[in-house]
Amino acid sequence: MNDVIKAMLERRSCRKYKPEQIKDEDLQQILEAGKYAATGHGWQSPKMVVIQNPEIIAKLSKWNAQIMGVKSDPFYGAPTVILVLADATKPTAVQDGSLVMGNLMLAAHSLGLGSCWINRAKEEFATEEGKVLLKQWGIEGDYIGVGHCVLGYPDGNLPKAAPRKDDYVVTVK
Repeated sequence: MNDVIKAMLERRSCRKYKPEQIKDEDLQQILEAGKYAATGHGWQSPKMVVIQNPEIIAKLSKWNAQIMGVKSDPFYGAPTVILVLADATKPTAVQDGSLVMGNLMLAAHSLGLGSCWINRAKEEFATEEGKVLLKQWGIEGDYIGVGHCVLGYPDGNLPKAAPRKDDYVVTVK
């Protein structure tokens, strides 16, 4: 089987990470894969914000948990978070950012890392607090949060794939 398709079939969300930080060379390869995600009109509208500072990750995790209405860590202890934003002025912003997220997660899997798409970035960065944070990070413009890609070394086995539903594909000839 083709290696890319094999990775697509085998990748699963990781919800428990070892505390050790990922290797910078792996991070750079993952980011490069994200940069080459397809985007509408080739606009390259997304931005990736790499966060490895434990205090900032803890702050974002707590904020994310508040939005979700839980007290647990929605980032599952991952030592790296890649926040994916997209230019809100582009009609393909969400689709473009979603493709970046997919590339990030597949690249991470190919390198033996765990990943998980964490939602609520949209809600976080639609707030004034979120806009201030982006400005502090040097991000100017109208950006929407698409997702957080949490990364790290899996702490335990990843789940097996659930069987695919029978009517997943409909063929029209």
